[in-house]
Amino acid sequence: MISKEIFEQAVAESKQLTSRPDNNTLLMLYSLYKQATEGDVAGDGPSNPFDFVAKAKHNAWEKLKGTSADDAMQQYVDIVAKLKG
Repeated sequence: MISKEIFEQAVAESKQLTSRPDNNTLLMLYSLYKQATEGDVAGDGPSNPFDFVAKAKHNAWEKLKGTSADDAMQQYVDIVAKLKG
């Protein structure tokens, strides 16, 4: 079980990476963060069919439905550790 402090440290470190991760990695970090902090996604997503970014974010988060907060935090920390090198 991962501690909240380790997760929060990884969140802070993710904002200080020397190079910007690719869009898929950013999407994964976003969805894992949301799952860890808010739980399962609610609602049907963005109402604007042309808001592709919001739709991608919603869909990525929706794929994590049922993932526990601890699992999402651990995955987030693991990705940030890999990005740091």
